[in-house]
Amino acid sequence: MKTSNPVLSRLGQAAERERAAGYGPYAPAGQPGYGQPGYGEPYPTATGYPASPPAVRPMTIDDVVVKTVTLLGITGISAIAAWNLIPDALTGAAWMGAALTGLVLGLVISFMRMANPALVVVYAVIEGVFVGMVSKFFTNILGYEGIVLQAVVATFGVFFLMAMLYKARLIRATPKFTKAMIAIMGGLFAVMLINFVLALFGVNTGLRDSGPVGYIFSLVCIVVASLSFILNFNEIEEGVRMGLPQRYSWTAAFGILVGLVWLYLEILRLLAYLQSDD
Repeated sequence: MKTSNPVLSRLGQAAERERAAGYGPYAPAGQPGYGQPGYGEPYPTATGYPASPPAVRPMTIDDVVVKTVTLLGITGISAIAAWNLIPDALTGAAWMGAALTGLVLGLVISFMRMANPALVVVYAVIEGVFVGMVSKFFTNILGYEGIVLQAVVATFGVFFLMAMLYKARLIRATPKFTKAMIAIMGGLFAVMLINFVLALFGVNTGLRDSGPVGYIFSLVCIVVASLSFILNFNEIEEGVRMGLPQRYSWTAAFGILVGLVWLYLEILRLLAYLQSDD
């Protein structure tokens, strides 16, 4: 189960570890796995006394939903608090500080063997500060009134649309689709990184300006960010089918949060372009 999302790819790697260890649905013949009769019940040991293996509950869709809603709530509260508590003069500094801290922490969480709930919650708080400062910048400093609410509604609208399309199997994460998404997302990341470096040296490529190039690039980012949820949904579904432990629901929820923040920022930027042309 490969994916362009390094966070949710941990689910596939975890499944392989569970398979090799013989746990869960991969338990040897005669040994009950997750959800099977007798799993978690005492079994005889060499001393003659019963002992119980660790009762590990498998991850469910509900687990992922609850964790995702929790992280979104924390992010939203943090964004509102940052908007109201951090003065306009410090918006830029708070924006950059939260962005860099979130990037580092996000990479740490992404490459950990398993998600640490405390770190994921801290990441949600930091992302809330980042999102709050970006939103405040576009609204209070650039003067785009109502843009934040529009971006939030559009972000969740796109997310639920992709969820329905995936559930109806109108869009599926086939091997070709997955490979194409990996290539496209890798290319977008490279382009954005190069554009950022050039901007530091005063070179304006027009990718983030209100113009034809900026419009096209933003639309491409929005489409790719939206389609990336199909990969996320597939990874979660496969993780549930394989009976991965419940703790991986934090990993799945973290991955969805990352995608939602990216989509929100791209929609916010495109709406700003549209308002600036009015």
